[in-house]
Amino acid sequence: MTGTGNGVVLFDLDGVLADSRAAITGSINAALVASGRPARPPAELYRCIGPPLPYAFAELLGEDPESDAVAALAAGYRARYATASLTETVVTPGIGAALEALRRAGRRLGVATSKPRPFAEPLLEALGLRRYFEAVAGPALDTPPEDKTTTVGAALRALGASGGAMVGDRSFDMVAARVHGLRAIGVAWGIGSRDELVAAGAERIVATPDELPAAVGV
Repeated sequence: MTGTGNGVVLFDLDGVLADSRAAITGSINAALVASGRPARPPAELYRCIGPPLPYAFAELLGEDPESDAVAALAAGYRARYATASLTETVVTPGIGAALEALRRAGRRLGVATSKPRPFAEPLLEALGLRRYFEAVAGPALDTPPEDKTTTVGAALRALGASGGAMVGDRSFDMVAARVHGLRAIGVAWGIGSRDELVAAGAERIVATPDELPAAVGV
């Protein structure tokens, strides 16, 4: 395990850096309706926030992630989300100050997200957060689903790093952190419950962004 005072700090995007629930659930429902399926209550779709999109649709439909039905829904989702994400996503209150504090303390920051990078980059710019990060790792569009452990590995390679911390709100983030020997830091303001985070290996859960510098060892 890497020492607490060194290494990079990686962040998940949805649920950690920003509240993406309206943009994501609205785009999922738009895709469902366009395919002749009924819309779902937004709260029922929160579990779809975090895993790669094909896995989320596969679970909703009971289909294979690489099936034609899932591919069609993903395309419908992305058609709306490309623009909706820029206007319906809200920065997590206090996260900018936490990122600034980490940067001042000399920590190198990166993003590891299951959101395709062509969506993640402009969203971070629109939210005013892109400047804090040296690297943004996310899957390419129209490629086979990429699990979070793979994405975290890509972020570490982009930063030329092998240790540090991963900050996330879902089990996938905590599992990926553990696989790569990173400190697994969960956040209480995201989608995943405390029980989910602890069961997946979170060594600490922070209640608010201002607790992040201490949690990662600044």
